Amino acid sequence: MSTPPPERVRVTSSRRGAVPHRSRPAARDIDEQTELGDVYLDGLMRAQLRLSLVILALMVVGLAALPVVLALVPATRSTTVFGIPFPWVVLGVAVYPAAWVLARWYARQSERIESDFAEVVDEP
Repeated sequence: MSTPPPERVRVTSSRRGAVPHRSRPAARDIDEQTELGDVYLDGLMRAQLRLSLVILALMVVGLAALPVVLALVPATRSTTVFGIPFPWVVLGVAVYPAAWVLARWYARQSERIESDFAEVVDEP
């Protein structure tokens, strides 16, 4: 024999102008090392790790592309620029601006991640 489902009840509040209850600030959860604070910190660390891995992958792909280009385009192996072999020019000159651009992008994205985290933590 099955029991009938409970009757639906509509819940309403007569206190429409009431000030909403403010929960604990996230900074307090982090300081007190609660489980919720750990969730906030884990999210921050995951975002930072993801950014670091993207930068690392871009650097590895960029550096690994040089031998591939040299293997696929034989003319690049014998080309010289101001008497210096082309592969050495790429390794000695072109890599540094690319690394600088990636480092600059990393710093800006890292600051954005931290400011987003600070906004969440500083909310009342």
